[in-house]
Amino acid sequence: MTFVEGTTGVVVIDPLLSVETAAAAAALALYREHRGERPVTGIVYTHSHVDHFAGVKGVTTQEDVDAGRVPVLAPEGFTEHAVAENVYAGTAMARRAAYMYGAALARGPQGQVGAGLGQTTATGTVSLIAPTVDITTTGQEETVDGVRMVFQMAPDTEAPSEMLIHFPDLRALCTAEDATHTLHNLLTLRGAVVRDPHNWSQYLTETIDLFGDTTDVAFASHHWPTWGQDRVRHFLGVQRDLYGYLHDQTLRLINKGWTGSEIAEHLQLPPALKREWSTHGYYGSVSHNLKAIYQRYMGWFDGNPAHLWQHTPVEAGKRYVEFMGGADAAVDKARGSFEAGDLRWAAEVLNHVVFAQPDHAAARELLADTYEQLGYGSGNGTWRNFYLSGTTELRQGQFGTPTVTASADIIANLSPRLLFDALAVQINGPEAWDLKIAVDIVLTDTGEKYRLTLFNGVLTNSAAPQPGAADVTLTTTTRQLSALALGNLSPEALTEAGIDTEGDTTVLDRLASVLDPGDRDFPIVTP
Repeated sequence: MTFVEGTTGVVVIDPLLSVETAAAAAALALYREHRGERPVTGIVYTHSHVDHFAGVKGVTTQEDVDAGRVPVLAPEGFTEHAVAENVYAGTAMARRAAYMYGAALARGPQGQVGAGLGQTTATGTVSLIAPTVDITTTGQEETVDGVRMVFQMAPDTEAPSEMLIHFPDLRALCTAEDATHTLHNLLTLRGAVVRDPHNWSQYLTETIDLFGDTTDVAFASHHWPTWGQDRVRHFLGVQRDLYGYLHDQTLRLINKGWTGSEIAEHLQLPPALKREWSTHGYYGSVSHNLKAIYQRYMGWFDGNPAHLWQHTPVEAGKRYVEFMGGADAAVDKARGSFEAGDLRWAAEVLNHVVFAQPDHAAARELLADTYEQLGYGSGNGTWRNFYLSGTTELRQGQFGTPTVTASADIIANLSPRLLFDALAVQINGPEAWDLKIAVDIVLTDTGEKYRLTLFNGVLTNSAAPQPGAADVTLTTTTRQLSALALGNLSPEALTEAGIDTEGDTTVLDRLASVLDPGDRDFPIVTP
C-alpha cells in the first residue's frame, strides 16, 4: 500500500489484501502515527489481483465513496477481472495457492520463510468497493485532492487489467507489478491463464519512452523504490529485457524443435541480466516461466506420440513399480539416488510408488525427505513452499484448502453473466444429461432479461428474446441476484433474498440437485 499526500488528505494506492491489515489498526495507523490524522481522499487500484484492493474498507467506506467524497480509480475491466478469477477455477487455484504460499507450514527456517515477492499473503476480511472512475486510455490524466496522475494502460501483463501511474509534479512513477525487484511469474504455480511476456516487455518500452526523462523515483506495489533518473531508466530497461529475452529465446528454440522441459533445462539468462538483483528468480523462476511460454504458444502436448494418451498417475505408478521389481525394490533404488544427491530422480521414482501404493510407509517417508531437501535447496520462495507443503502432507496428512472463501462484497460484484457462468461450472454434467430446464431472469433495476437453459448437461444463458415460455421466472434486482451464488434455490430461500418466483418452482429443485456442492465456496485467489 502506498500513500500519496494531497492538499487536504492522502490518496491510497492498492489498499492491501484484507480490511484488518489495511485499517486504522495497522497500515493506515502506521502512516498516521508518523504523518498525522490525514483523511483518505482517494483510492487507486493498479490492477485486479485481490491483494491490491481487498483491504479497501479498512481505509474508507462505501458511504464516503457513494457520496462522492472518495473517488475510486481503476483500469478498465477491473471489476470483471477482479471477481472472474475467483469464479471459474477458483477452488482449485485456492487449493494450490495454499501450497504456493506455505499456508500450512510452520514459520521458521525449516518451514515457511517467505514467498519471494514478499513474506506471504495476509488473512482477514476481504472487501471490494467498485471503481467510480475508469481509466481507459494511456495518457488519461486525473487529479484527486490536488494529486495529478497520468496513466499508462498495461492490460494482459502481470494481470489482465493493469495500469502504471506517473505523478508529473512529483517526478515519480508507480510501476504496479510490471517492474519489481524479482523475476515475476508468467504462470503462477497456483494456476492461471499464461501471461504475455511479449506484451509485458513492449509496455515497459512504452513506459521508458513516456516517463523515462521525467521520473526521479520508481516504486512498485510490493517493493522498495529506485531513486535517480538514470537508475530508474536502467531498472526499467533490465525488466523489459528480462521478459523480452525469455519470450524471444523460447520461441527461437521452439521453432528449432525443442520441448518446454528441454528449454527450461538449458536456456540461461545472459550474464548482464543475471548480475542484476531484479532478475533473480525469488518468486517467478526462469524454469517454470520458460515452460509457461511454451504452454502459451504450443499447449500441453510436446509432439511426442508417447505423451498423447498416457495413463493416469495411479495407473502409470502401478506399471512403473511393477517394471522396477516392486515397491520395496523401487524404494531401495530411490534411496541410492537420494544418497547420491540425485533428488529429482528420487522424487520421480518415489512419486510413482506413492501413487501406486499410497500406504507404503517407507516410500512416503523417503519422498517426504526428498521434497524437504529440494525445498531447502530452492532459492525460489514458491518452489520451497510447494516442496515443504508436500513434505507436510506426506508426514501429517492432507491439510485441505486453508483459504478464505469469498466475501459478500466479491459475490455482490458478480455481473449477471459472471454469476450464470459460476453456476454453469458447478453443473454435474452426467447427472444433468437428461434434464431440460428453462429459467427466465428479470432484473427490475436495469430492465434486462436473461434466459437460462439447462440442456445436454450444459447451462447456457442469453439476453436475446427466446422462443417459448420458460418453466419458471425469477424477478429481482442485480444486487439481490447474487443470492443464487449460494446454491439454495428453494422458493423460501429465494423469497427471503428478495427474489420473486412465478411458474413451476419444482424445476429449481431439479436445477439445485445437479449443482456440485464442492464448488460453491468461491474462494479468494491470491496473485
